[in-house]
Amino acid sequence: MTELADRPVLGRLFAHDRLVRLSDAGADGVLRLDGVARFLQDAASDDWIDSGVEPERTWVVRRTTVRLAEGGRWPVLGERVVIATWCSGTGPACAERRSDIEVDGTVVVEAAALWVPLDRSGRPGRLGPAFEATYGAAAQGRRVSGRVRPGLVLPDATRRPWPIRRADLDVAGHVNNAAVWAAVTEVTTGRVERATVDHHGPLSAGTPVQMLTAPGRMWLVTGDEVTVSAEFTPP
Repeated sequence: MTELADRPVLGRLFAHDRLVRLSDAGADGVLRLDGVARFLQDAASDDWIDSGVEPERTWVVRRTTVRLAEGGRWPVLGERVVIATWCSGTGPACAERRSDIEVDGTVVVEAAALWVPLDRSGRPGRLGPAFEATYGAAAQGRRVSGRVRPGLVLPDATRRPWPIRRADLDVAGHVNNAAVWAAVTEVTTGRVERATVDHHGPLSAGTPVQMLTAPGRMWLVTGDEVTVSAEFTPP
């Protein structure tokens, strides 16, 4: 289970604000999980560009956990939210990013995401001294691992096709993280208290994908390989 680090007293903290719009909310008017993922992704991207540290470098997410804060709730259509984000830990070739989603100054949703930087060849690269100088103080020396849990499928899981749409793809031709969270939204039967998505490999255009589900679990499988696994819990 992912430990969510506290907000730092010192170091870089970036704030990004936006409205919950029609494309972010479900039929009940509540912010969907894929909307949360998109908010977190956009805040992370804006922070990275604003920092000026190797702006051309690409990052890929390996794991994301989102949960309701103590006494929290999911934001609703029309509310303005603030996403506060910071580096909460580092490894040799990965970094953890913590984010809080606030409404009217109160934290309602908490998240932690493990990111891996890619070099120009598309392979994982080292963080480097410029990253440490900008983000290291907020991380407070906390170390994280770039490994994700094995995506073990339960034997009683049900199976159905999960077609990849052109709208799901990013500039690398891979399914975007927010689109993967849309698959989680598809299988949850109501609101959740906590959800985690692990990426075991990229999902690419033209690849047949099967969605496997069990209570509180989901997997996206290509051939015999689990590419994405997810867990979620009701309130």
